[in-house]
Amino acid sequence: MPRRTPRTALDRQRTPRRFPKFLGAASICALIAALLSPLTQAAAADSTTALAANDYCGGQCSDILPPGQNGNATLAQILLNQAFGIQPDHAEDQLGPYNNLASGAATLTDAKINDFFNDASFGVASDQVASSTAPGGRTDVTIVRDKKTGVPHITGTTRYGTEYGAGYAAAQDRLWLMDVFRHVGRGQLTSFAGGASSNQGLEQEFWRNAPYTEADLQNQIDNAIANNGARGQQALADANAYIDGINAYIDASDSGRYFPGEYVLTGHKDSITNAGTIDHFKITDLVALASVIGSLFGSGGGGEVNNAISLLAAQSKYGVTEGTKVWESFRERNDPEAVLTVHNGESFPYASKPDTAQGEALPDAGSVTQEPLVYDRTGSAATATATSASATAAATTLTSAKRGMSNALVVSGKYTASGHPIAVFGPQTGYFAPQLLMLQEIQGPGLSARGASFAGLSMYVELGRGQDYSWSATTSGQDIIDTYAVELCQDDYHYLYHGTCTAMDKVERTNSWKPTTADGTAAGSYRMQVYRTKYGPVEYRATVGGKKVAYTTLRSSYMHEADSIIGFQMLNDPDYVKSPQTFQSAVQHINYTFNWFYADSSHTAYYNSGDNPVRAAGVDAEFPVWAQAAYEWQNWDPTTNTASYTPPSAHPNSVDQDYYISWNNKQAKDYTTAPWGDGSVHRGNLLEDRVKKLVAAGGVTRSSLTKAMADAALADLRAEDVLPKLLKVINSSTVTDTTAAAAVTKLSDWVTAGAKRKETSAGSKAYANADAIRILDAWWPLLVKAEFQPGLGTDLYTAFSNNLPIDESPSAAHGPTGAHAGSSFQYGWWSYVDKDIRAVLGESVQGGLSQKYCGGGTLSACRDALISTLKTAAGLTAAQVYPGDDQCSAGDQWCADSIVQRTLGGIKHGKITWQNRPTYQQVVEYTSHR
Repeated sequence: MPRRTPRTALDRQRTPRRFPKFLGAASICALIAALLSPLTQAAAADSTTALAANDYCGGQCSDILPPGQNGNATLAQILLNQAFGIQPDHAEDQLGPYNNLASGAATLTDAKINDFFNDASFGVASDQVASSTAPGGRTDVTIVRDKKTGVPHITGTTRYGTEYGAGYAAAQDRLWLMDVFRHVGRGQLTSFAGGASSNQGLEQEFWRNAPYTEADLQNQIDNAIANNGARGQQALADANAYIDGINAYIDASDSGRYFPGEYVLTGHKDSITNAGTIDHFKITDLVALASVIGSLFGSGGGGEVNNAISLLAAQSKYGVTEGTKVWESFRERNDPEAVLTVHNGESFPYASKPDTAQGEALPDAGSVTQEPLVYDRTGSAATATATSASATAAATTLTSAKRGMSNALVVSGKYTASGHPIAVFGPQTGYFAPQLLMLQEIQGPGLSARGASFAGLSMYVELGRGQDYSWSATTSGQDIIDTYAVELCQDDYHYLYHGTCTAMDKVERTNSWKPTTADGTAAGSYRMQVYRTKYGPVEYRATVGGKKVAYTTLRSSYMHEADSIIGFQMLNDPDYVKSPQTFQSAVQHINYTFNWFYADSSHTAYYNSGDNPVRAAGVDAEFPVWAQAAYEWQNWDPTTNTASYTPPSAHPNSVDQDYYISWNNKQAKDYTTAPWGDGSVHRGNLLEDRVKKLVAAGGVTRSSLTKAMADAALADLRAEDVLPKLLKVINSSTVTDTTAAAAVTKLSDWVTAGAKRKETSAGSKAYANADAIRILDAWWPLLVKAEFQPGLGTDLYTAFSNNLPIDESPSAAHGPTGAHAGSSFQYGWWSYVDKDIRAVLGESVQGGLSQKYCGGGTLSACRDALISTLKTAAGLTAAQVYPGDDQCSAGDQWCADSIVQRTLGGIKHGKITWQNRPTYQQVVEYTSHR
């Protein structure tokens, strides 16, 4: 059994939680003792393993991925963790360094970077080898784990052996998590892991988006292989070897009784007799896993029905012409003040507003109803908590405001101290225990990389480094999802396809659960049901001009999640990626909507990936269109869901720009993304402002670029970019009210201090300028409502709020893990407030709103509205602003913001202070090239 480590400072931060009843039993020590004996795995250290010779980073590549590499825990380890807070080896050892950057960045130097990151050099020094394993007794692959982090370094002499080792290592580190997510992808999580409302919401969210049958999953594999020649055949062989490695570990851990303890706690295995089974993985499981990841992070678009509803509300309020003008001003399709990743002025038109829209199928007012997903609820599935989870899952799936996250800062060598490019980048994938991503190094024939991969898909490194280059991605969000209005015929389950009345395809999942030790949710069950058409799954029903229709969503990556495997294979191939151009060629094979960044010793590059469909002339991607041949994607084949796609040159791309920043902002001029909010104030500005200053000064270093990222990670976007303008309005005359004056002083002092949400000192769990932060958190929703609702009216204000949330402070429940998710300020009305307040102040505004809203456009009335709401906000207590949740007591501001590693297994971790930064992150500067 892997050795245990003592309680750390992070463990002591853990808020006490009520243990399951079985943990309080007097027999716990005896149970642990009985479980410990059979769990030892042989691991002989190989003292001859040395650093790899094919590493061109010169010791200047670093990475970090909290909480830790080890995401598996035996039943004994889970019990020890729950009862005493003891952590398994390498379960939490990256959480402390990650957390400490918030307080340590101010004094960061290049020499101190690896105090907060791992050394990401290839190989393991002989004196740092913790273990060396020949998985399955094979002689063609070795898994070496280092002492510091336990990361697997997989070295194979054959391609099969290398991938077998990758699968074995993945199962060693994430078997339970992999099993959870293959069930999520199939819409079967509750039957596998329990009926908790969070499990219900998770499986509903993803299955609504990708309601695949087993045949659909297999077809994806067959098509991806058939369409990609030798690389397709190699991908299939790699995947099969990877699965063989996973299954070898399942068999070994089962017979050795060191499998993850969650299998016992969820009733799949018996801790005494070892009865029960852990199902082997099969190749379709990988597609199920990929459908989850692609849906969560790489599928931009949707929201056309909500767009139509808000347009109709605007036209109802103002009339068709003026209402459309108002709607377009809030939509900000191509805002001239938006921060851009490709900022050299180059235009990449996509999803632009047509001169005259064709084929629009806007619903009749009030006729839209959401298509139900869940039927026949019984037991705990019929509770208010369960139905609320379903509503949240549906809203998350159907919105265009996908929680993309992730950021990148890349600077050309022309502006660095060394003359070599520097990159600080990584994905924000939420915070889980165990983490969705896992680290590995893989070296074998045609494979040479180190970095992060999603658990269960780690046959290749997906984000990381090669021999002389690094790459990373952020979610881009361009629109690859369209909504079609299919006209119904015969009944509600038949539709017209090219004039023929055609039956919809009904796909179902029935799930049931009962209480287990891990999840005490009472017994329950339900049936999920999706009707599919050639134009995708049905999401809404409505009438259009009195005709009954179903609104469907068609995604270009629908039925094609497996296709991206080729691009990832290329990224891991040292014989393929040798330059910015070959990097761009590799990521062109990835159909997820991502921004990709590259750095080597001489060059930087950027490319926006995704299968962008070529729409019919006159189709406006913002709204539903009729499901008719004239409005389909060009050369669309419904049998394969393939079409004509925009060529690579039409995607935003660049080589050796002075610098690149990305935080899910607009990619380039004229490139319209699906989410709202790409306006004058975006969290991308937090990076843009800092990196632009560094580049202007020159001499950028790894530490200075990391500092810029870390500084932005603590910034309150509203306070940094909008609050000064609000205060300018308020201070346009003397503030006489004492309550308002005191609040203005606190807010002004906070702005002067840098507008950060930062602890007074490391570990204090209290913010500097805490009162100002509380006031702004309370004030923002009040001021936005007072500023815009009187002018827009309640209906339009609500409709626009459904298109773009008002706020996304750190304590709000948002992102893939709900509250305590770290990622903040992605979506909100900061740009609207900024433009409107500047207009009221008489300042220049490019791409402004169609009219002035605050105070009806007069400075004095605007000031009165701001002061009135500010007084109300200042009077709210911390307990009212931060009401508490399952993690925090009411009024605990620091805790409300804090990041929690959401448990997907039996091991718990302590909270860490809020930072708005990537979960997995690299800091790289290459010194040479092949």
